[in-house]
Amino acid sequence: MSYSEEISGMINELLEKTYDAEKGYKLAAEKVKNTNLQRFFRDRAQERYDFGHELKSEIRNFGETPSKGSSLVGDAHRSWMNLKASLSGDKDEAVLEEAIRGERAAVEEYEKVLRKSEIPASTGNILMKQKNAIVAALNEVKMLEKQA
Repeated sequence: MSYSEEISGMINELLEKTYDAEKGYKLAAEKVKNTNLQRFFRDRAQERYDFGHELKSEIRNFGETPSKGSSLVGDAHRSWMNLKASLSGDKDEAVLEEAIRGERAAVEEYEKVLRKSEIPASTGNILMKQKNAIVAALNEVKMLEKQA
């Protein structure tokens, strides 16, 4: 496997998870009743949409083809979010718990890729910026959960 294929493969995995997060946030915005939470989740979905474009551009810079779909794990997580929200008496809190779980997983994925020494600095900067935004969203979701 070439250097470009290896780096692009790692970024493509993040891209698939970004698609998953975008879809998950759109679903979360539909599930919650609180208008502030709806806005928060819609904003996060848009942010992930923007992340996806940045990641696709970076993959193309390596001469590779970006992934076009979400992962099976993401599809399963959204199904679980649907089930949990439908069974929960407090749907907003259940959706927030799932958002926290998803954001923690995203941070771990970004950190795993950022630990690779072969990542070019320009790619690392993009990934670090995105990871920092995810950490900020995670902190905000935790705060929202405490208020719920």
